[in-house]
Amino acid sequence: MRPIKLMGHQRSLTQVKFNREGDILFSVAKDSSASIWYSSNGERLGTLEGHKGTIWSIDVDSKTVLCATGSADLSIRLWNVQTGENVFKWDAASPVRRVAFSPDNSKLLAVNDKVMGSKGAISLYDISYDDFFNQKVEPSLVIETRPDATKVTVAGWAAEGKYIIAGHEDGYVSKYDGVTGEFLQTVQAHGIHNEEKVISVTDIQFAHEDKSYFITASKDKNATLIDVETFEILKVYKADAPMNTAAITPRKNFVILGGGQEARNVTTTSESQGKFEARFYHKIFMDEIGRVKGHFGPLNTVAVHPDDIGYVSGGEDGFIRVHYYDKSYFDFEFDAERTERVMAQSQAQSKPQEAN
Repeated sequence: MRPIKLMGHQRSLTQVKFNREGDILFSVAKDSSASIWYSSNGERLGTLEGHKGTIWSIDVDSKTVLCATGSADLSIRLWNVQTGENVFKWDAASPVRRVAFSPDNSKLLAVNDKVMGSKGAISLYDISYDDFFNQKVEPSLVIETRPDATKVTVAGWAAEGKYIIAGHEDGYVSKYDGVTGEFLQTVQAHGIHNEEKVISVTDIQFAHEDKSYFITASKDKNATLIDVETFEILKVYKADAPMNTAAITPRKNFVILGGGQEARNVTTTSESQGKFEARFYHKIFMDEIGRVKGHFGPLNTVAVHPDDIGYVSGGEDGFIRVHYYDKSYFDFEFDAERTERVMAQSQAQSKPQEAN
């Protein structure tokens, strides 16, 4: 895979995101700007200017009409994707670590950090498409951090908006009702497979087809696959470095993990020693099947193309790398998968003969 290398930020990347069709790519970084790109060739369409601090998160609605950003400058901003205009701004009590549109685009989720005297919370804002400039200022629902839980680090929508899934600083993952905000369930997803002291959940990404399961990444050097309804841990993917991000490929049975040695140590560390590669694991068998090099610092964020033709990574080095898969990616099969496919084809061919 020969990547398209994009340099549009002066500081470390914090999140990259495809739109629903996969033709547009969004990126944010610690340099307080957001960029919009054509994913096919890396042409930059424009930048979103207005924040005064690190932009931690970006999301785009399913129609590619509005996008939202959450920043360390205590604000959430709403943008018109076509014009690049900042159409609305919400003030927050603390830095905003994650934003996410609901599947029907009617609400925007925002994770407020637990700092500066703020208890931390998940806030839901109603989104109006009738008048972009006239949004409700106050959140329609606030899910405060439970007394028995550590702060929320990431969150997102699951099962077509039925649930909100949140990752915590202590490695736990919680489930809330997506309408009422009622706490439903929690499970310890990290900190149980090794003796790592830093076990915070760093990323949550959902299965593309129905969001019925999701993957979490953690500083404990693992990623976990979890069923939304049962909250059962389905799979654990073990790495040898802290993981900052993880994603599920839509068609092939793969997951992609990214991370590496902590950023403060990378100046004296080579690429191989720092473990800055994107790692591919088989989703079912949990085996690592390959790595993709290129970044010169930890991978902070990865996103997969909705059509599973490639992926994008953003690193501590300030670079975005857009990869489109070679034929070998689509041809790869484990022996068990190949046997199952051949048997299925054989059975399909024998059915017409039996009917005759």
